[in-house]
Amino acid sequence: MLKAAVAGVLGFILIFIESMIVMKLKGFETIEYGGIAPFINVWAMNFFFVYTILTQVTRWYESKQELNEDSSF
Repeated sequence: MLKAAVAGVLGFILIFIESMIVMKLKGFETIEYGGIAPFINVWAMNFFFVYTILTQVTRWYESKQELNEDSSF
């Protein structure tokens, strides 16, 4: 549950980081998403992107801890 909450917040922050990159590269001052639906779609993509990264990091950390416990003998 914590992973989903963190992914939601980071996905929202990622929208603004992506927007800033696009505005700097293209020389825009604002970005129009075209309504709430495209904005939610981008947020959903970012949510799942961050969620999968957090899942992989969590699994890596857990396996690293198990390896450290096994090799301590």
